[in-house]
Amino acid sequence: MVAMNELTDREILLRAAEDQGHLGVLVKRYRIPLYNFVYRFVGDKETAEDIVQETFLRCLRHSHQYPAIEQVSTWLYTIAGNLAKTELRRRKRWNWIPISPSDDEQTAAFYEPMAKDPLPGEQTDGNRVKSLVVDAIEDLPTEFRAAVLLRDLKGLSYEEIAKIINCPVGTVKSRVNRGRLRLQKTLRGLAEEVIGSLATPA
Repeated sequence: MVAMNELTDREILLRAAEDQGHLGVLVKRYRIPLYNFVYRFVGDKETAEDIVQETFLRCLRHSHQYPAIEQVSTWLYTIAGNLAKTELRRRKRWNWIPISPSDDEQTAAFYEPMAKDPLPGEQTDGNRVKSLVVDAIEDLPTEFRAAVLLRDLKGLSYEEIAKIINCPVGTVKSRVNRGRLRLQKTLRGLAEEVIGSLATPA
């Protein structure tokens, strides 16, 4: 018998159509990635946890859809993304957060220091870089921000992003490119400063 952890997402979902206990495997695989994704939108731990929980509850309530779902990850991110957008519309504003929601969870980062043990002052510089990058992303228009987040932070394909944000692939590529260009322009001064500091003899 094939171990559960060796099954693909789709194989697990098809089994869950007969026995919803199999959804526990998907929860284990996607709980933290979905949490990190939602957390960067809503900026609140409890709200992010609630949205992720509601995402899986909706999976349970829509078991009749399982056989038709080809890309399970895209389906889950779409549900979570729609719930996050609903929360944002309720708030009427966007929030962004520090790079890592918590110290004990594996999260993607915009910036990571190369040395494990930074020298005095380096940690402060690293925090400043993180802050400036996050501020730059926060200043992006909403549609560019979502596309850049899904592409560059979550590593999703353009096709997956198109399904999640419900727009053509060409539009997704345009938003990602335009978002990146805006970030490059905003962060050019920071990049030159960092490169300059590396080139300066100690």
